[in-house]
Formats: sequence, structure tokens, C-alpha cells
Amino acid sequence: MPGTIDALCPATAPFFGFMGAAVALIFANLGAAYGTAKSGVGVSSMGVMKPDLIMKSIIPVVMAGGLGIYGLLIAVIIS
Repeated sequence: MPGTIDALCPATAPFFGFMGAAVALIFANLGAAYGTAKSGVGVSSMGVMKPDLIMKSIIPVVMAGGLGIYGLLIAVIIS
């Protein structure tokens, strides 16, 4: 009987499961960091050219932060 359980669930299954959760977290936060950096440059440029539109240009920064939080939630759900 133990042979059939090992055939259905190999010993490497937990490793690949946790690696999937780690990769989801890593790539989501890398994307959030990249998005925050690129939109931060845009906010700085907007502050120089049109200071009255700074509050509208903060929206991409918030959305990039939301991407990082989403990646954290997905990693927790996967694990």
C-alpha cells in the first residue's frame, strides 16, 4: 500500500508546491517594484511640467502597490 501512495504523490511535490508560491511572490513584487519605479519617474516629470496634475499621476503608484499585495495574497493561498 505505501508504494501506491508514493506513486500518486512523489517526494518532490511539496518542494515544487512551495517553489511555485515563492516564484509567485517574487515575480509579483518585482513587477510592483518596477511599476513603482517607472511611475515614480512619471510623477517627478509631472511635478516639473504640470504641478496641478500630481494627484492624478499618483494612481499608477497605488496600482503598482496593489500588484505587490495581490502577489502576497496569491502566494499565501497557494501555500
